[in-house]
Amino acid sequence: MNRPKEKTENLIKLFLVTARDIKTVLIKLADRYHDMRALGALAEKDQKKIALETMEIYAPIAHRLGMGELKGQLEDMAFKYLYPEEYRRLESELAERYKTRKDYIKKLEPALREVLEKENIIPLEINARAKHFYSLYKKLQRPRMNFDEIYDLVAARIIVKDINDCYLALGAIHQVWKPMPGLIKDYIAMPKPNGYRSLHTSIFGPEGKIIEIQIRTLEIHAQAENGIAAHWAYKERNYKDKNRYPKIDAKELAWIEQLREWQKAPKGSDEFFESLKIDLFNGRIFVLTPQGDVIDLPEDATPVDFAYQIHTTIGNECTGAKINGKIAALDTRLKSGDFIEILTQKGKKPSLDWLNFAKTSLAKERIKGALKEKNKKLISRL
Repeated sequence: MNRPKEKTENLIKLFLVTARDIKTVLIKLADRYHDMRALGALAEKDQKKIALETMEIYAPIAHRLGMGELKGQLEDMAFKYLYPEEYRRLESELAERYKTRKDYIKKLEPALREVLEKENIIPLEINARAKHFYSLYKKLQRPRMNFDEIYDLVAARIIVKDINDCYLALGAIHQVWKPMPGLIKDYIAMPKPNGYRSLHTSIFGPEGKIIEIQIRTLEIHAQAENGIAAHWAYKERNYKDKNRYPKIDAKELAWIEQLREWQKAPKGSDEFFESLKIDLFNGRIFVLTPQGDVIDLPEDATPVDFAYQIHTTIGNECTGAKINGKIAALDTRLKSGDFIEILTQKGKKPSLDWLNFAKTSLAKERIKGALKEKNKKLISRL
C-alpha cells in the first residue's frame, strides 16, 4: 500500500517549502495531527487516503525536523487505519507485555537512583518509554525477529542535569550491570542526521532481564521529542521556579494546539518562525537525486559526499558529476535544491586528493578504506 512516485514528488515539494518557509510546514503538521485525531468520523475510503498521505508525507517530514514524538503519533494513527487487522493483533499481543515491562522498570527505578546517587548524580526523572506501535511493527517485519528479541519494547529513560552527568550515569550503570555487546550507542557525540541525541545502552538488569536505557538531559529530551519546536513548547510552559526543571509530558504535544492558535495572530509569530528557520538549516543543505529523492548533507558538501551517501560503490567509482544538468568538478560546493547526477566508471578507485574536500565523515571513512584496500593489492603484486 504505497505510491512511490507520488510520495517522492510530495516529499520534494515539502522539503523545498521547508527550506523557504518553516512556518508553512509547521502549520501543515499541526493541522494534519488535528485531522488524524478526528479521522474516525470520515468514510473508510477517505480514512485510508488521508492515513496513507500521513504515513508517506507528514510523518517523514516530522522525522526530518527531529519531532520524534509527533512522527510516532502520526505513524501510529495512520497504521490503525491502513492495517487495521495487524494493528488489532499487535495491540492484543502487546497489552500484557507492556504492562510486565513497565512494572519491571518501576521496580528497577529505586535501584537506578541508588546507583546514580552513589556517584553524586541526581536524576531529574526516571520513567518508562514504550515503543510506538508502527515502529515496533516495522521491526517485527525483519527476518527471524520476534518480541523476545526486541529489547527496547519498553525502555527506561533517565533525565539528568547536563551532558557530563549523562556519561557519568552511563559509566555508573555499567559498573553494576553488564552491558550487551554492540548495543551501546552514543548519539550525543555522533547525532543522527535529523539531530537526534541521546545515550543508549542495553543491560542485563536484575533477574537477568535485558532492558534498554536511554540517558539524556532535559534540553536534549525536549529536542528529541519536539525537534525544532522544543524551545517554543517549553518556553510556553508556566512554572514558578525557573531553576527547577518542568515535568516532562511529551504525550501532550501542547505546542501543536498553540501553533493552531498562533495562526490567528501571525504578527506575533514572525520573529519566532524566523529563528526556527535559522536554527533548522544552520549547516545543512538538501539536494536531489535524478529520481527526485532528497539527500540531507552538511553545508559545503561536494558531489563526492553525495555519491557516498547514495552507496559506497558509487562513491568509489565516481569519475565526475552533473549539477543541474551541467558537468561540474568533484570539489564543487553543493547548494540546497541542486539536482545531482554522479558519473561512474566500473573498477575505478577514489583519489587521495578527495580527502582534501570531502566534508562528511562517511565519505572520508569510505575513501580511506578504499585506499587501504588498493594499497594492499599493490603490495601483494610486488
